[in-house]
Amino acid sequence: MKITYLLLAITLIFIVFQSFRSFTASSIETQKYRVVKKEDGFEIRFYPKATFATIRSNGANYKQVSSSGFRKLAGYIFGGNDQNKSIAMTAPVRMEMSEKGSAMSFVMPEKYDIASLPKPKDATVEIKQSEPVYAAVIAFGGYANDEKINDYNNKLVALLNKKNIKILGQFNFLGYNAPFQFIGRKNEISIPIEWKE
Repeated sequence: MKITYLLLAITLIFIVFQSFRSFTASSIETQKYRVVKKEDGFEIRFYPKATFATIRSNGANYKQVSSSGFRKLAGYIFGGNDQNKSIAMTAPVRMEMSEKGSAMSFVMPEKYDIASLPKPKDATVEIKQSEPVYAAVIAFGGYANDEKINDYNNKLVALLNKKNIKILGQFNFLGYNAPFQFIGRKNEISIPIEWKE
């Protein structure tokens, strides 16, 4: 009987903690975009220019890129810069993965631009500004892995080909949640496209 109550209490604490994590994740600043069109299974978005902190990598898959890249970028925003200043975490974490090389980027809070951001102490952290882009985006839940990422990328490519929408570059994986958030996880695959409004 005591074990049943203990398990019930642990389960309740876990649910409350995860609900809190989901709530705090929803209050994090996210990269701005405008939905241009909703299609069956995906949507088309316009992303205005944004400022990124980026790490380049020789890794060719999600596991290789995510482990080393995240630590270095987190070091930069948690004070590893010339002002020893903390920069708020945003979402999503963006990853480009290809056989030619990969990159991981944190979107910088909107109040910063390249001139106003502290300079990284780690020379491998690049600060850059993206160009405005139209992108097709497909979403999926749960924890990401290479198999899921490839499956959803292939699914999105097939949907774009079916609609005769021209693809302009490599896909990006967008991750929105901390590793210890188990409930309500959100992931996306984004592909730059040719689009006219």
